Amino acid sequence: MKIVQVETIPFAIPYARPLKFASGEVHTADHVLVRVHTDEGLVGTAEAPPRPYTYGETQESIVAVIEKIFAPQLLGLTPLEREAVHERLDRTVGNPAAKAALDMALWDILGQAAGLPVSALLGGYTDRVRVSHMVGFAPAPEMIAEAEHMRSAYGVTTFKVKVGRRPYREDVAACRALREALGPDVELYIDGNRGWTVSESARALREMADLGLTFAEELCPADDVLGRRWLVAQSPVLFIADESATRTGEVTRELLGGSATAISIKTARTGFTASQRILHECEGLGVEVVMGNQIDGQIGSLCSAAFGAAHRASSRHAGELSNFLGMTDDLLTEPLSIENGTLRVREGAGLGIDIDPDKLARYRQDR
Repeated sequence: MKIVQVETIPFAIPYARPLKFASGEVHTADHVLVRVHTDEGLVGTAEAPPRPYTYGETQESIVAVIEKIFAPQLLGLTPLEREAVHERLDRTVGNPAAKAALDMALWDILGQAAGLPVSALLGGYTDRVRVSHMVGFAPAPEMIAEAEHMRSAYGVTTFKVKVGRRPYREDVAACRALREALGPDVELYIDGNRGWTVSESARALREMADLGLTFAEELCPADDVLGRRWLVAQSPVLFIADESATRTGEVTRELLGGSATAISIKTARTGFTASQRILHECEGLGVEVVMGNQIDGQIGSLCSAAFGAAHRASSRHAGELSNFLGMTDDLLTEPLSIENGTLRVREGAGLGIDIDPDKLARYRQDR
């Protein structure tokens, strides 16, 4: 079975309201649907979400790099030749979302060929993942209302709170209000998207020391090397490296350099193959991981859940799997459903991605 075609379809679906955070805001899911076709008729599917303010990729750049550079190098290979695939992809630097989508589409083909769910091929630890919901910038009463809705409607009890605004005490007050409104049994952690300085981060952590936070993520830039090490050394909670640790080498650098004590894994930027390498590296070092979110749609969330459920370490903490709820529509024929605070993995062969052709025709941007 050989790869005979790689298809890229840009599409755009609006969000009901923008998600705002320190490094930017998102109004529309302007993603790229990636399909890998084989000569035996099997088609692997994934999506690539561009995040130009984090990785430099755009919808246009993802389409261009796949069509002009990656696809010609993959034609004729088999889906089993993952090492050869990544050797060829890695000749081009950057472009993590484009590479990740290709990798996950190939795993989708392997699952279909084997008649097994991809999650089972990856490890098969459990059939569902607890869900964490990201709460973006808004006045504190709106943030509380959103969290309370997620708890009452979907059973979600873990919340990742976006911080990084100035003055920093605005976010401290919002986190305190969330804790007081939601009570002690709800899990809270914070993500600064590099929005604060080292000193602002340190003051904020001290002032939130009584809130029972689980993690702090990317409060300040990793490029502030000595300051970040100083901050992490005194942090009262595990400090997650996310956008500063997108490859195995970066994970090693951030952990051994003292700039992080936990790692966020995002299948939207490292696919399944590299994500598994990062996970195993963290297991070997005794470092906890969380499943992050690239503001994925339902396709990306399904991929993240498949990986998260496959391993003990990646299913230990709630995964960030609910952002698709903010979109006004999606491409799947069978929408995802969060029940009792969990998202189940699809039981069918492969990833279980079935695209609604009418919705794709409505939202695609290339016609």
